[in-house]
Amino acid sequence: MPVATLLPFTATPSRKSASPTSFRLTEKFILLLVFSAFITLCFGAIFFLPDSSKLLSGVFFHSAAVETNTRTGPDGGDAGSSGGDERVLAKIRKDHEKALLEAKDTLQKRADEIQQDIVDDKEKVAKESLRRGAEGANGLPFVEYHRPPGTTGREPLDAGTRERRAKVKEMMKHAWDSYRRFAWGSNELRPVSKQGHSSNLFGHIKGATIVDALDTLYIMEMFEEFDVATDWVEKNLDFNVNAEVSVFEVNIRFVGGLLSAYYLSGKEVFRRKAVELGEKLLPAFKTPTGIPWALLNLKSGIGRNWPWASGGSSILAEYGTLHLEFMHLGKLSGNPEFAQKVMNIRKVLNRLDKPQGLYPNYLNPNSGQWGQHHVSVGGLGDSFYEYLLKAWLMSDKTDEEGKKMYYDALQAIETNLMRKSSGGLTYIAEWKGGLLEHKMGHLTCFAGGMIALGADGAPGDKTGHQMEQAAEIARTCHESYVRTGISTCSSPTTTTYRSTTGCSTPRPTPCRSSPRTRRSDPTRWSSSASVLRRRSTGRKREKEPSARTSDPVNLSLRPPRTVGVSDGDGTDFTSVSPAGSKLNLSPIGAEFSLQSPVFSSFS
Repeated sequence: MPVATLLPFTATPSRKSASPTSFRLTEKFILLLVFSAFITLCFGAIFFLPDSSKLLSGVFFHSAAVETNTRTGPDGGDAGSSGGDERVLAKIRKDHEKALLEAKDTLQKRADEIQQDIVDDKEKVAKESLRRGAEGANGLPFVEYHRPPGTTGREPLDAGTRERRAKVKEMMKHAWDSYRRFAWGSNELRPVSKQGHSSNLFGHIKGATIVDALDTLYIMEMFEEFDVATDWVEKNLDFNVNAEVSVFEVNIRFVGGLLSAYYLSGKEVFRRKAVELGEKLLPAFKTPTGIPWALLNLKSGIGRNWPWASGGSSILAEYGTLHLEFMHLGKLSGNPEFAQKVMNIRKVLNRLDKPQGLYPNYLNPNSGQWGQHHVSVGGLGDSFYEYLLKAWLMSDKTDEEGKKMYYDALQAIETNLMRKSSGGLTYIAEWKGGLLEHKMGHLTCFAGGMIALGADGAPGDKTGHQMEQAAEIARTCHESYVRTGISTCSSPTTTTYRSTTGCSTPRPTPCRSSPRTRRSDPTRWSSSASVLRRRSTGRKREKEPSARTSDPVNLSLRPPRTVGVSDGDGTDFTSVSPAGSKLNLSPIGAEFSLQSPVFSSFS
């Protein structure tokens, strides 16, 4: 029996077999997808690749542009026009001629001009190298150095001046050689014992004489000695000491000496050392008022004042004699804190009431109030007034605050302290609690030079008046030398003015020639010779006081191979009144009651 008859299956219709050339639906879909992807890739390459759009526009529009140019020509005219071509050629010729002229000018430069161009380029490269080196080595900002004019090479014309100049240089050479032989590296030289000495004013810092002499050596063109001193500063000058120093003395001797040496020579070692020391002095200003302490430990930063100074007050001549150096430290270091510290001192002073317009010598740094009402243009006050004037001059006369403070103070001094003795000598007295003490300290002798220096800027028509004042004060100081035996240079530390005649003369002492006295004579004579050479006699002096002083000073400072510096236990300001014979030497009628120093210095 057949299987189909046994099972209930339905028969399936038969299929036609597919031909080899035909595609199924799935295969057609895949081919269509591949083709679409290919077309997308091609168009994407044209539109999205860089600058492809420009290429496409060039393809489509190139033929049209060519056709347009063919019809109209490149300049918009007829195709046959040659105007556009001529303009293009003319421009090419003009540029070519210009290039030829520039090349000709360059080739026709003189040899010295070409050499100068080369030097200028080298200087630019060197300055840039120095700037990078300075900033990297010192951590200080680049400061373009300009050598001050007239520091060297200016020979005097007259023979007399050249002779005196040579004599002064010889004295400096003698002093320097003696110091170098007997006390090299110490702060001072004892002239009698020929040994080095270092006072406690500088703590353990050494080399005060070396640093203080740098500018003098340079100005006197003693360059060999200057180089030796520079080498010592670079290798041996060390401020990392655990000791208490006088802020005032360290500032004027070390900071001032280093700054002067830098401005004269341009050597970076001096700038670096000055800024380093200045930063170590900043903790002295950490007081309630910002008025600095007199003494400071450079390691710990702890400060205090002299115990004898009116209950621990700060002293006018000390805190008032920081302005010049700190303003320059701020400029050379890029640190504004230096200038801020000293400008704050002015703010405190201007805020206070001043008795009769005068500045007392003592100011409490904690309370901001004056201490004892003692006013002196000499010791304890002197250089404060000098720095007011010089701050104005140093600023190219833009520091109006400093100018006003100086001339106001000078007017108060003239009104309240300046007096004339019965013999006709002008002097500046001291003021204590409203009472005048008719004495003038030797340190006040700087005032003649100061007043002469500032007379040119005096308000109103006071220039001539102040020049006369300067001459009179300098004359008084000069007479104190002459009448007490200038052959021994025994100028008095303090002169008391009385109405009686006679002069009490002490035993001869070594010369105490203060820098302040030496400032008066040269400044006074150079300021206005026509005014100042005439005295009360109305005739011209045979020799200027500053010239007459040098020979006896030279003799009195010359024990065998020595230089006149302190030869004692550091009590340089102690005075005695030794017994002496009475001599009627004063035709003017003022008696000089003299107090000569026990120990003398030439600083």
